[in-house]
Amino acid sequence: MTNSSSHPKTPAPKLRSRLLKFLLILMSASLLVTGSGFLYEAIASTTARKNYPAPGQLVDAGGYNLHIRQSGAGAPTIILEAGSGETSLSWRDIPEQLAEQATVVTYDRAGYAWSEPADSERSGANIVRELHTALKNAGLPGPYLMVGHSLGGMYARLFTQTYPEEVTGLVLIDTRPENDDRETKPILEAENVAGNPSASLLSLLKRSGALRLFQDQLLAGLVAEQDRAQFINVISMPAYFTAKEQEAALAGSTEDAIRGQHFGSLPVKIIARGLPQDYAAFGISEEAGRRLEGIWQAGQRGMLKLSSNSELIVAEKSGHMVIHDQPELVVKAIRSVLEAD
Repeated sequence: MTNSSSHPKTPAPKLRSRLLKFLLILMSASLLVTGSGFLYEAIASTTARKNYPAPGQLVDAGGYNLHIRQSGAGAPTIILEAGSGETSLSWRDIPEQLAEQATVVTYDRAGYAWSEPADSERSGANIVRELHTALKNAGLPGPYLMVGHSLGGMYARLFTQTYPEEVTGLVLIDTRPENDDRETKPILEAENVAGNPSASLLSLLKRSGALRLFQDQLLAGLVAEQDRAQFINVISMPAYFTAKEQEAALAGSTEDAIRGQHFGSLPVKIIARGLPQDYAAFGISEEAGRRLEGIWQAGQRGMLKLSSNSELIVAEKSGHMVIHDQPELVVKAIRSVLEAD
C-alpha cells in the first residue's frame, strides 16, 4: 500500500531569495543616502566659498599662504593670536575697537579658515617663524604688541622670545601655562578622560554632510550658536582638523621652549578667567576638576614672573573664552599697554 500523504515543499529557497533582495535594496538605499550626503556637502561647500570670501589678504609665509587681515593704522602693530581651533573670526569686533589707536592684525594659522595648509609640522617654532615671514611680506615690520589667547598665548610668548627686539608688549588671555601638560597629564590619565575625536573622523563627518545637517546637536557647547554658520562654511575643513590635531600633539614641545622665560621690564598683562571650567562635562570628577583648575590658576599667576612690569587681571564674569565673555576687559588691557608706550 502506497503512502498517499505528501510533504510540503520547503520555503527556504524563496525566503533566501527574498532576504537577498531585501538586503540589496537596503544596501542600495544606504549607499544612495550616503552618496547624497557627500554630494550635498560638496555643493554646499562650493557655494560657501563664494558666499564667504576671505576678508583679508593671502600672504606668502614661506611656501604657502597665510590669511592676514589688517585694520587701523599706526604703530605698534597689534597681533592677535587665537587659541586652539580658533581663527581670525574668533576675535569678533575686538579688532575694530582697537583699530582706532593702532594697526591690528588677525590671521589664520596654516590650515585654518582661509589660510592654506603647510607642509611643515605644526610646532610652535614653525608657527612663529611663518607668522613673522608673512608679516614682513605683508609690509608689517613691527614693532609688535603680541596678544594671545589660550594656546595662542604660548605662541605669543614664543614669538616674543624669538624676536625680542621687535616686541613692545605682551597680553596673555587665559593662556595655557608652560607646565600644563606635565602637571595635568597624570590627573587626566587617572580619570580615563577620552581624547578629542580624530581628525579623520571629524573630516568624515564634514565630508558626509553630517556636521552640517546635525550641527545643533554636534556643536552644542563647543561652538556658539552665532558662530556656527562661519564654522561650518569657513572653518571646519579637513585641513583644519588635521592642523588642530597636530598643534595639540606638539603643544608640549612649545611648553618646553618657553619654560623659564623672563622679558626684563617688558609690559605684560595676564588676564585669567574668574569662572572655572565645567570639568564634569568632560566626565571629570569634582575632586580632579578642582585640582585641574588649581593648576591652571597657579599657572596664570606664575606668568607674573615673565617680567618685572607684569599685572594680573581677573575676568570675574568669564570662563575660558574671555574674548567673548568680557571683550571690553581685553580691549582695556591692550589699550593700557598702548598708552604706556
